[in-house]
Amino acid sequence: MNLPVASLARPASAAETMTPSGRVRHFYKAYGLVIGSEVALPELEPTAPAAPDLEIAVGPVDFPDDASQGATAFRFEPRRQYLSWQAVGTFMISGAMRIDVDPAPGIDDPLLAFPLLGPVMALALHQRGLLVLHASAIAVGGESVIFLGNKGAGKSTMAGAMIRAGHRLLTDDVVALDLSDPDRPMILPGFPQLKLAADAAGAIRLEQADVRPQVHPQIDKALHRLRDGFAAEAVPASRIYVLERGGRAAISPLAGAIALPAIIKFSYITRFGRQALPGDFAAAHLRQCAQIAGRIGVGRLEVPAGLDRIDEAVAAIETDLASGTR
Repeated sequence: MNLPVASLARPASAAETMTPSGRVRHFYKAYGLVIGSEVALPELEPTAPAAPDLEIAVGPVDFPDDASQGATAFRFEPRRQYLSWQAVGTFMISGAMRIDVDPAPGIDDPLLAFPLLGPVMALALHQRGLLVLHASAIAVGGESVIFLGNKGAGKSTMAGAMIRAGHRLLTDDVVALDLSDPDRPMILPGFPQLKLAADAAGAIRLEQADVRPQVHPQIDKALHRLRDGFAAEAVPASRIYVLERGGRAAISPLAGAIALPAIIKFSYITRFGRQALPGDFAAAHLRQCAQIAGRIGVGRLEVPAGLDRIDEAVAAIETDLASGTR
């Protein structure tokens, strides 16, 4: 197992400490949290050691009822959630404050990071009372836009085009909304990384990004770590766009009766089905989605076919924000 093991000759850096078991404990910041992690996550921004809001530890995880015999298995309880991928490992989220990671044999940190920073992190943020969308978000001055859409709709591609135009990434794939102030929903900054398919990366050409090595041949998107163009502070949510292909760049508003189902559909938790919303979680989740649908302008964004025309969609978004209407 190629896990980060401390060397006696290797001192901990300013963003690391040593655990009693001899592992390196890294400290990061993401989604407004200090994260202490025994899994190396260079995707995240390092921070000084401090009492973590979220702890990520490596060790055995016992999946209840031996349900982890299949290729994938999930189990949701009010205080614990289990996610298991036979080829990667098993993850247990406890009380929104701890994630235990049990890697499959031979799996190292870069591959563990894919589910850990995707569905596992999304569920941990959901447990903390945030509304989590499967989306991308961009800061545009003091405002922001969120891109929703089906797989392959171009959420990350649209985000990359916005970054190239001078705007800043808030988060890609996992968008966490803090609704503690009902009149001012805030998008919490994730980390400065964008996943782009090869054709999108070739067309957009983000000069301020470093492409990280591919960690598995079946992962078709490359990881682009931004050196510049990341919004490190929370930004008020201004617009939500549901992406669709069209003949020209155009934005049309979605009525509440259509906007609410779209937000529910693309909330991260719904991909796991009703089992992921036990007890009062389902009603609370519906209230959050309705709050966003009623507070933020939701529209349909038609993106012209062909990556050479994506800047037309960028211009349409900039015009829409400048109009000030919702």
